[in-house]
Amino acid sequence: MRDHPLTTARLSLSPLGPGDRDAFVAYRRDPAVARLQSWTPDYGTAEADRLIAAQPDGPLPAPGGWLQLAVRDPATSALLGDVAVHTWDSQPDTYELGVTVAPARQRAGVGREAVRRVADWLFDDHGAHRLVALCDARNEAVARLLRASGFRHEGRNVAADFFKGEWTSLDTYALLADERGAGR
Repeated sequence: MRDHPLTTARLSLSPLGPGDRDAFVAYRRDPAVARLQSWTPDYGTAEADRLIAAQPDGPLPAPGGWLQLAVRDPATSALLGDVAVHTWDSQPDTYELGVTVAPARQRAGVGREAVRRVADWLFDDHGAHRLVALCDARNEAVARLLRASGFRHEGRNVAADFFKGEWTSLDTYALLADERGAGR
């Protein structure tokens, strides 16, 4: 079983750590990045410190928990973004993924490459049955990324989430172990 760091031809992924904090906070504070995410542009270092301190000790979070994987340039160790992994506690072998890419690295395939690598790791090394990703229906960039990573659109919950002062719709994407290869 391979665990961290996960690598690709141009990325290295391992748990977010104290050395990532300032770059992590910087892109979370970007209004364009925060707009359709669960945080606001006033995301601070104290919040990042709590998130980093709460990282799981093992390779995966316990059911109900989250792991934040830093996506780095292996040559420079620069933080390019992150992939969040949530172990569902209501279904076995089911994980939710979330992805954020720093503005300077968006539209360069970093998010897609990172999501694919994390998906392979969960399926191949941890016996995942199902991966799920939820996103604001207005987040066309993430929808494209998920489809390009092999996820299929399962549905839309219309005006189902009161989010940042307004009713928003949520899209659900999923990938089953036996569906891998689609979109690759």
